[in-house]
Parts: sequence; structure tokens; C-alpha cells
Amino acid sequence: MDVTSLPILLMSGLLLLLLFIGGYVANKFSIPDVIIFLLIGITLGLFVSGTELIEFAAEVGIVLMFFMLGMEFPIRQLKDMAIRIYKPGFLDLGLSFFVTVGILLLMKQPLPTALLLGGIVYATSSSITVKLLEKNKRMTTNDSNFLLGLLIFEDIVSPILVAIIASMYLSNAVSIGSLSIVLIKIIILLIGAIVLGRFVFKRLNKFIEKYISEDFFILFIVSVALSYAGLALFLGLSEVFGAFLAGIMLAETKKPSALQQTVRNLRDLLMPVFFINFGMTIQLTSGVSMWETLLVLVVWSIIAKIVVGYFGGKQYGLRPQPALRAGLSFTQRGEFSMIIAAFATTQIKTFSGIFILISAIIGVGLFQYAPKMAQKFTKQSSKQVETPKVP
Repeated sequence: MDVTSLPILLMSGLLLLLLFIGGYVANKFSIPDVIIFLLIGITLGLFVSGTELIEFAAEVGIVLMFFMLGMEFPIRQLKDMAIRIYKPGFLDLGLSFFVTVGILLLMKQPLPTALLLGGIVYATSSSITVKLLEKNKRMTTNDSNFLLGLLIFEDIVSPILVAIIASMYLSNAVSIGSLSIVLIKIIILLIGAIVLGRFVFKRLNKFIEKYISEDFFILFIVSVALSYAGLALFLGLSEVFGAFLAGIMLAETKKPSALQQTVRNLRDLLMPVFFINFGMTIQLTSGVSMWETLLVLVVWSIIAKIVVGYFGGKQYGLRPQPALRAGLSFTQRGEFSMIIAAFATTQIKTFSGIFILISAIIGVGLFQYAPKMAQKFTKQSSKQVETPKVP
């Protein structure tokens, strides 16, 4: 069936109704809505083909998501966060990305494919993790700040990683020269964002305070997000990186929370479309190849995050039990992995989609049982190291 034969309004209304039903079901049964939206997309992909309208809406949704994410991080806050979380963060990057790339190279995967799959394995789903923390009333536990700090570290690193991986994968070439060009472009965009943030947007506080409540103000905010995201695309980088930097620019104002609220509803409307669109590109009818690689990546991705949570948590200052609880709560992949997988060919995209889905489901299960498992394993460990009493 070709959905392009339907009127655009009818198609849009039915899609939004389907998303509403999926969100309602997810909320009713305490299932992360990302999983439901992805399953809906995979199911729709078996019967209908996508359209340019859906693809455009999905792209705008992901741009707004990263734009709002960038507004969480003024430049000074980024510096403070880096000092506190950099050791666990780099342990996470090393195990979940670089070791994964090494494993894939040993399994005879081409370097561009290894880099792309390494990026997919790297980032934990922020949306799934935060929602699970809230629903399980764990936002105030000792390990929650550590988990949120790691998520923020990944949120900062991931847009840069996406920009590099996208450029390398799409050009199908990885060399020092091409990597240097990509890094130069990233630095130019980053410096541009810092300069604009410090010397332009920081001086717009009075303008923002005067007009932020007006209906037309959202046009200004969204135009900044789309323009800088489009500039990143023009330079051959990822639009999500440009959107993230646009958010950092506006974070220099005194009204980041109010600015976020201005675009929140539009983002919430369009973000589910991204998950649906990604799911529709997963062609299960063509079969899933590389099952051995899939099994290795699923197992390793879980082990890597548990190791990061436990040893990184102890570096952060956690005791063994909350550190292990953090590691067991940190294994689900989601939106970042989908963003990187969107650059892949059909075969790799299908492979990646199955990995993300399996990882999300296992991750949710591990999260639910993490407190009991951590308590059980740490008690057993303490008993094993306990010195026997001398009569």
C-alpha cells in the first residue's frame, strides 16, 4: 500500500492517533514509549512505505530534541560537569565504543561499519533511563546522580561522535586526512556557537523577556535551531550536532527553562514520529544477517555498561551495592543509537534495529531487578571476603 495516495491531512491524523494509542498503552503498562513506537514503526513498515512528510517531521523532531538538550548545558556548567564525571565517562567511552570497534574489527567487519556499530553500542538511552528512574522512584537514590552525570557525559559526547561517524561512514573512507577535516569543521562550528552565545545571545535577555510570551516568538527559537542544524549539514556534519550547539548558544541567556518550554510541545509532537520513521526503515522481510555478531554485541554491550557502572561508580564515590545497581540500570540503548543507525545501509539498519530493540527490552528488565540483584551479589561478595573468626 502506498500511503502517498491518501490525503496528507488524513494520513497525518491517523498517524498521530496511532502514536497516541501507543503512548497510552506504554503509560498504562509502564513500558518505555520508545519501545512501543519502534514496534509500531516496524509493523507499519511491513505494510506501508514512508513519505517525505514523515521523514521531514522526524528530522525536525530529532533536531528539536538535541536543541533542548543543548540548552541544559551552559558553557560553564559543561566545564564543571566534565571535572566531576570525566573518569567514569572516559571509561564508558573506552569500553562501549573503542573496545566494541576493536571487537568488530577482529570479527572482520570493515572499519566504517565497525565505527558505526560502535557508536550504536555506545550511548545509553537517556529517555528510557530517566523515565525508569522516575517511575521506580529512584531519582533520589545514591546512584541516581551518578547515572544522570554519565547520561549527560554521553549526551555531550554523542553529538560529536555522530558528526564524526556520519562523515566517515557516508564517505566510506576513514583516513587521518578526512578525520582531520571533520574535526576542523567541528571546531569551527563549536567556536561559532561559543562566540554567538557569549557575544550575541547573552545580550538578548531583555529582548527575550519582552517577547517570550508572544505567539510568534516560537518562530525565532525554532529558526535558530533549524538554521544551525542546517549549517552543520551544509558542512557535511550531522544536523543533531548543529542543533545541540544551537541549544548551547541559547543556554547563555538567563531564560533557558522558559525557552525550552516554548518548544517542548512541538518536540513532544514530532519526536515519536522519528521513532516510527526509524522502525519503518527496518526491513525484517529481508532477514537479519550476522547473527553471531549480533549475539556478541548484545552480550558485550551489557557487560561493558555493568563494568562502567560498578568501577566508574566506585571512582565517583559510590559503595559497591549502589555502584552495581547503577551498572545494571544502564544497559538500555535507544534514541542516540537510532540516530546513528539511520545513516546505515538497509542491511546494517535492520541489524542495528534488532540490536536496539533487544537491548532496550533486556535493559528495562535489568533495571527493574537491579536493586534486588545488586543487594544479593554484594552480600555474597562480602560473605566471601569475610575473615573467619579464630576460636
